[in-house]
Amino acid sequence: MHADQVDVRADTVAGLVADQFPRWRALPVRPVASHGTVNALFRLGDEIALRFPLQPSLDPEQRDALIREQENARRIAAHVPVVVPEPLALGEPGEGYPGPWSAYRWITGESADRTEVGDSAAFAQNLAGFVRALHGMDTDGGTWNGRSRGGPLHTRDGDVRAALAESRHLTDTVRLARIWADCLDTPPHATADRWIHADLMPGNLLVRDGRLAAVIDLGAVAVGDPAVDLMPAWNLMTPAARKVYRRELGVDDATWQRGRGWAIVQAIGALSYYVDTNPMMADIARRTLDAVLADG
Repeated sequence: MHADQVDVRADTVAGLVADQFPRWRALPVRPVASHGTVNALFRLGDEIALRFPLQPSLDPEQRDALIREQENARRIAAHVPVVVPEPLALGEPGEGYPGPWSAYRWITGESADRTEVGDSAAFAQNLAGFVRALHGMDTDGGTWNGRSRGGPLHTRDGDVRAALAESRHLTDTVRLARIWADCLDTPPHATADRWIHADLMPGNLLVRDGRLAAVIDLGAVAVGDPAVDLMPAWNLMTPAARKVYRRELGVDDATWQRGRGWAIVQAIGALSYYVDTNPMMADIARRTLDAVLADG
C-alpha cells in the first residue's frame, strides 16, 4: 500500500517478543487478517494483540506517537461506555524490524464492516453514546494541534482538490466538488475544542451480538472540532440510522455539514490512494462518497 512499507513476518515478531518480553516467549504468534493501512496486526497467545507500524521509523516522533496513543487509551477508558484498547507494553526496534511497536489486550469482536449494523438504530445509539462521552471529557484547555484532523476544513482544501482531480474516473467528482465547496462555506467550529477519536472507520468499531463492543485504533485521537466524529454517518450508516445518530448527538446544521466535509476529506483521499492496493478501503471510500452524494 505504501512505497516504504515493510513486510512484517510472524517469525520476526516471535523473535522480538522473545528478546524483549521473555515472559511471553512461549506464546504462539499468529498474523491477523486486516485491511488496516497503518499497522500489521498479530495475536500473541489468546490475550495479547501486537501492532507493528507498516512504515517503521527510528525517528523519535514515531515512538512518541505510540506513547501518546497508549496514554490516550488509559485516559479515555475511564470515561466511555464501551471498551477501548488496554496498553500492555511498548516494544523497541530489534532484529528484522527498525522501529517501535505496541502490545495491547486482545478484544474479542467483529469489525463493523463485516456485519450488518449499518442500518441498526440501536448501533447508531451505541456509537453516539461513545462519542458523547468522549466529547464530554475535560480537555484541560487543550486546542487543535495544527496537524491532525479536527481543524478548519479549509486546511484540507488542497488535498481534497488534488484527490478529486485524480478520481474523475472513479466517482462523480463534479458534484462532489460542489458539495465540498458548500462545506467550506459552512460557519467554522465556534465552541470549545473537544477530545475526538478522528478515525471512526468501520474497521475501528468492534461488534458483538449486534451491539458496539469496543472502539479501537486510537492513533488519531486529538483535541479539535467534534464534527470529525460524524464520519460514520456516511461511511457506515444507512439514511435511517444516520438520522438516529444525528438526533442522539444533537447536531446542528453547521456541525453536520462540517462532518460531511470530513467524510469527503477521508474518503476521496482513500479512494485514489487505495484503489489498486486495498480494495476494502477503496470500497468503503466509494460507499462514503455515494452516501454524501445521495445526501447532497
